[in-house]
Amino acid sequence: MMVPLEAMFLSNFVLISQNRFSDAVDRRAELEVHIGLLAEHAITRVLLMLDAIQEQIGIEHDADSELADVERESRSEDVVAEIDRVHR
Repeated sequence: MMVPLEAMFLSNFVLISQNRFSDAVDRRAELEVHIGLLAEHAITRVLLMLDAIQEQIGIEHDADSELADVERESRSEDVVAEIDRVHR
């Protein structure tokens, strides 16, 4: 009778610790998304400032479509919606 009771308590402790670990992983992933969005926003601003400086001093640059995609501002709502879509 003691062995099944002990096994039940141990399994509960394992499940509780797994839930805590899962919560920590979810928080870390959310933080990484926020950091990524902030970095992307900063890079976009730097690229736009670089374009303005090039224009100001008269340096011509190629209108590269890949660069234009990077310069376009990403909305955090769009990123979150895409993450939700991928998870489904």
